[in-house]
Amino acid sequence: MRKTIFSTITLVAALATAGVAMAAPTVTLGTIKALDAKTHTVTLADGSVYQLPKGFKAEAFKAGEKVKITWEMKGKAHEASAMTAG
Repeated sequence: MRKTIFSTITLVAALATAGVAMAAPTVTLGTIKALDAKTHTVTLADGSVYQLPKGFKAEAFKAGEKVKITWEMKGKAHEASAMTAG
């Protein structure tokens, strides 16, 4: 009985830890292909599209510039929390 309870607790803890690790932000390096201030998106040269935060100063960046984007997956969207020259 104790062995079963311990195994169950261990499994639950492992699953909880995996969920936290998966929620961590990801950092991507790339070159800007296009910026759309109207939709608050940036498209990188590889075709990936990131949703920028409202109020983000996209005019500080331009096509061809190398950037570092910190983002998380929210549903089907890549939601950026930061974009810096890089």
